[in-house]
Amino acid sequence: MNMQKWLKRFSFASMYGMFLILVMGALVTKTESGRGCGDDWPLCNGKFVPAYTIESFIEYSHRFVTGIVGIILLVNLILVFVYGKRKDAKWFVGGAMFFTILQAILGAMAVIWPQSSATLALHFGISLVAFAFTLLLALVYTRFGTMLSREGTPLTSGIRSAIWLISIYCYIVVYLGAFVRHTNSGGGCYGWPLCNGQVIPELTGATLIVFIHRLGAALLLVFIIWFYLVVRRSMQTQNNVFQAAKWSLILVVLQILSGGYVTLSYGYDWYLLASMLHTILISALFGVLSYLCVLALQSKRTIG
Repeated sequence: MNMQKWLKRFSFASMYGMFLILVMGALVTKTESGRGCGDDWPLCNGKFVPAYTIESFIEYSHRFVTGIVGIILLVNLILVFVYGKRKDAKWFVGGAMFFTILQAILGAMAVIWPQSSATLALHFGISLVAFAFTLLLALVYTRFGTMLSREGTPLTSGIRSAIWLISIYCYIVVYLGAFVRHTNSGGGCYGWPLCNGQVIPELTGATLIVFIHRLGAALLLVFIIWFYLVVRRSMQTQNNVFQAAKWSLILVVLQILSGGYVTLSYGYDWYLLASMLHTILISALFGVLSYLCVLALQSKRTIG
């Protein structure tokens, strides 16, 4: 087996592992298992093998998986820098390692020192960026890792700007969603799509937090629909940008529907499953938007 196959295998292993970390982190939050190991880190309640409580098992499993994935990513980093030929792969693996270490440090700090909900919400956002870097790294070794297809149209400055603005705005919406989780505000709006039976509810407390997140998600849908229509008019269907725009639209619609599912399942047994689905979809959407950002950078170099 040549080294390029090993690079591809470790890159995909890093991506799958980082995705698992992201989902497990959301599980820790949803089950309120963040204090399952007390104030100890990296041990769990002073033990290497923790007591078999549900909270400690969930929290310690998350730590264990993070450690294993960290080792895989480190091996991947060495392989890419020693044997890799593409500069973008080195940027992606370096970014993945940086944000993985950063999210691990923030996770440890959250255990040892109590953090505000605003700070805890940032932890998910950083994990999401780390996953996006591993996704981009894995795509390097697929057909999507090439630059814009030959049949495609170089991106205008307006489209490139739109890609970056939508991606940044999506990250803000993601942060708001994480803030809803960490403030336990999910019950602030009963019913969907209306909030407590009103188009504009009483904007106080948890209701205000959830309503802002819903409004942000609705605007994100509008922006992505507009972007898709612009791209469809100017590019061929086989173009990577068009395909990414199409999947962005599909995923944002599914994400909003899953948000409604989360609300309607509040208080039922399937609430946790709905929440995990919501996390999976937003991770996929942010990954696709990150890929669009890379295409925008490549297009700028090509025509600039």
